[in-house]
Amino acid sequence: MQAYKKLSILLIALGALMVPNACQKDLLDPAPLASLSSATAFATPDRFVSQLNGLYDNVKAGAFYAGRFSVYGEIRAEEFLNETTNNVTGFSVWNHTVAETNINDVNNLWNAVYYAINSCNLFIEGADANRAVVNDNAKVDGYIAEAKFIRALCYHSLLSLYCRPYADGNGSQLGVPLRLRAEIGPGNNDLARSTVAQVYAQILSDLNDAEAGLPATQGSALLNTTRAHKNTAIAFKTRVYLNMQRYADVITEANKIVSAGAPFKASSGVAHELQANVKNVFSTPYTTSESIFSMPFTVNDLPGTQNGLGSYYNPGPRGIGDYSMNKAGIIGDSVNFTVTDARRQFVFFNSANSKWYLNKFPAGPEHLDYAPVIRYAEVLLNLAEAEARLNWGTNGQRAVDLLNAVHGRSEPTKVYALADFADAAAFISQLLTERRIELLGEGFRNQDCQRLLAPLPGKGTIGAVDANNPDYIWPIPSGERAVNKLCEPNP
Repeated sequence: MQAYKKLSILLIALGALMVPNACQKDLLDPAPLASLSSATAFATPDRFVSQLNGLYDNVKAGAFYAGRFSVYGEIRAEEFLNETTNNVTGFSVWNHTVAETNINDVNNLWNAVYYAINSCNLFIEGADANRAVVNDNAKVDGYIAEAKFIRALCYHSLLSLYCRPYADGNGSQLGVPLRLRAEIGPGNNDLARSTVAQVYAQILSDLNDAEAGLPATQGSALLNTTRAHKNTAIAFKTRVYLNMQRYADVITEANKIVSAGAPFKASSGVAHELQANVKNVFSTPYTTSESIFSMPFTVNDLPGTQNGLGSYYNPGPRGIGDYSMNKAGIIGDSVNFTVTDARRQFVFFNSANSKWYLNKFPAGPEHLDYAPVIRYAEVLLNLAEAEARLNWGTNGQRAVDLLNAVHGRSEPTKVYALADFADAAAFISQLLTERRIELLGEGFRNQDCQRLLAPLPGKGTIGAVDANNPDYIWPIPSGERAVNKLCEPNP
């Protein structure tokens, strides 16, 4: 138990001030400045930026958005089959046998996310207290807005695994401890869990503040993909509201960055739009107009052994191949996922073991692929679903047009007409299938099931997990409960 205590974010002090090297190296080449103290962390304008880059670097930790978090969001559902029975790489996640003492998944992810949250809190307080160093309030406001965006992303990630979905009681179930102030010692370990609704309220507050304070652009394709700007916060709000089933708000936010009709494009800020070829999104330089927010990696900044997406999804020698594709899943649906669909290029047959694998992240064995967090395709699908659920009778054609924009760019011979759908429910069923195809391997499947209180589908010898099953969500980690006496376990 002592080992868990040492890992707990509640015991992190000035370690959260470890940041990447000088600002010109941005977040692509991190080198921790472990000697920084709280007195010098904001001593120069360059250190402000270095500290900020450190926040992004914390989010792309191996246990978090370097790959593991997205993998967990996929393997809990039906599209992948485990090949290695290795608990280090998610076997217990795949077969729904995680326990509160599980280190590699339940505890490590929690610790990584709260480390990132505390780093954001330290930055927000430190940047605000040292504004005079930069002598530009608008610039400091922008930096703080980036930190709030990251904090919102972190809290939303925790809700998606450890807490009951918002749809279960409109957010009245237990959420996570809501830590909003910087901690430099263990004095405030004990903190009760807020409700899911209260955590979502904080997420939305942070995202609204972020939208207001972020710049319209970060100035280059690279920075527009790897740092937050106004449209990043807006795009993420469409995901948050979708998970809350607040469909009118999905439409309001999405309309800020999606034109009224096709071809759909953001008319302000970064000019986001779909790529003509979906493969461009997952190829160098990874900084397309569709890539709203991604985690970057280089040969000097790798996701780490058994962390990168390619490691999980690709067989050797490019990866470990922990997960092959389930032929009974979406790749076996030849009606909706046709053989002429361009997204079939991301699925390949490995003759060495006669199994199918996902090739969306092929840059191995170094695993240099950027890890996608938000894409414009997701925003269009979010908007299409919201329009169908609220406005099918009056604006169903727009929902169909949005679906066609995503589906048609990969399978132009099969586009949909409004008359193809008997009602909104038929359209939504097709759209949810489209999400399984378009967002395959990117971490959405678990959230898409849970936001609708749908079962986590079975696969292989593993049965489905009903929404009422305790295994539907992860337990609160034993490490947290060891140091936080007010933190209740999940029922």
